[in-house]
Amino acid sequence: MKKRFTRRDFLQQSSVAALLAATSGLPGCSSSSPVGANGAALRAPNSLPDPTRAAGAADPNMPFDHVVVVMMENHSFDNYLGMLSKRGQPKADGLKLDERGNPTNSNPVSGGFQRSFHLQGTCQPGSVTQNWNSSHIQIDGGKMDGFAATSTSAMGYWDESDIPFYYSLAKTFCVGDRCFASAPCQTYPNRRFLYAGTAQGTIATDTSTNFSLPGPANGTLMDKMTQNGVSWRSYFTDLPALVIVPQNLENHPLNFSPIPQFYLDCLAGTLPAVSFVDPEFNIISTVGSPIFDFLKTAVTTIPNVPQSVIDLVNSLDVKVNAQGASEENPDDISIGEAFVASVVSAVMASPNWARTLLVWTYDEHGGYYDHVPPVSVPEPDAIPPKLKDTDIPGAYNITGMRVPTVVVSPYSKPNGVTSVMHDHTSIIATIAAKWNLPALTYRDANANTLMDFLDLENPPAFLKPPTLAAPSNPTLGLNSCQGLPPDPVIQSTP
Repeated sequence: MKKRFTRRDFLQQSSVAALLAATSGLPGCSSSSPVGANGAALRAPNSLPDPTRAAGAADPNMPFDHVVVVMMENHSFDNYLGMLSKRGQPKADGLKLDERGNPTNSNPVSGGFQRSFHLQGTCQPGSVTQNWNSSHIQIDGGKMDGFAATSTSAMGYWDESDIPFYYSLAKTFCVGDRCFASAPCQTYPNRRFLYAGTAQGTIATDTSTNFSLPGPANGTLMDKMTQNGVSWRSYFTDLPALVIVPQNLENHPLNFSPIPQFYLDCLAGTLPAVSFVDPEFNIISTVGSPIFDFLKTAVTTIPNVPQSVIDLVNSLDVKVNAQGASEENPDDISIGEAFVASVVSAVMASPNWARTLLVWTYDEHGGYYDHVPPVSVPEPDAIPPKLKDTDIPGAYNITGMRVPTVVVSPYSKPNGVTSVMHDHTSIIATIAAKWNLPALTYRDANANTLMDFLDLENPPAFLKPPTLAAPSNPTLGLNSCQGLPPDPVIQSTP
């Protein structure tokens, strides 16, 4: 009988988080032998997590049969969970607090210093920025002191009184305080890392390059799941984020469903092996507008797109613009919190709950402050970022900033914190380890799985789902939520 997986087993399988000298073995890669900083060879694309097991064969020792991925938009760990150490989780690495419990983190600006400050209400200030150049200015070689220089709203944070459900989630289950975006840039490249293990040269959320790119050289996670008999579905509210890699819809149109189907599948206990669940992005938002422009044509030209998907896309043109639920600036963050609460509640009430692992996370930091520097990671392939002369030099060899991440599962460590390093490709690595899927790129091949969030030594603590706090109420309703940037308080000393 195969031995039971333990925490030590999975930590021993952790990645070599190192800068690659070169990459090989994947179309578009160089022929050099890829090694980590310690000289050890990195695991290669197309290799299996367990060479002794057939591809597509589920590992029963990993205590889940269903993975639900809920990726929201644009918040850093400190921006959302920076006060967690004062609110019931002292092990979490958040904002540094003085004896009165007030944050002391600061950034230089305007000849002085601006400290972290509590944002009022759940409307966002609307002036933060997280493009490639701004992100690198914010990082400042690892000093993390360039946020206020890009926006004096960037040092703001929310607390438990603003997002009570999220704090309850992070204090009940296991939260990761070393979970990073995959690259220091915007939504589209980071979501490409989630879906394909590579950004394919993209550094921004734009239509000029993203929707005209060829398919990833080694395919997507969706391709590998389909090829190996692992069921999956994209459940979306208005726009499916998976079409950021257009080939996901072109190759798998029957795997897309409007969001009501998710709640029905939870109720019936018929969730697929892997679910991607998307909030309302809003068709005029920075993220949503390019997706909508692509979808309007795509649903009429791609064969076999379900009629329910076509009808939903066609209806968006006549809908009145309202606040989105993705939490992208300037969304009222309480609307997104309520969406996540509904998804978590549906999963915990499902007959599938006992064997489900739900990941709540964010695509990137949204321009908001975080005090932990990005870490070195393997370049996914030999495709460099497509930079202009005005762009700060860089590569896909560091992560982006930390993002809030909690694993919701009956087996999640109660009131736990893990400081194992993860990025978005850890989600790919977890799915691949469960169903023994071939690696897509060097990044996901060498990423840590999410098994460190789980307690494998004791009976599951949450077979009976816990009671969580309710989400907060929207600040200004659904039609308007543009917060004003607060006047910065500049101090003479940090």
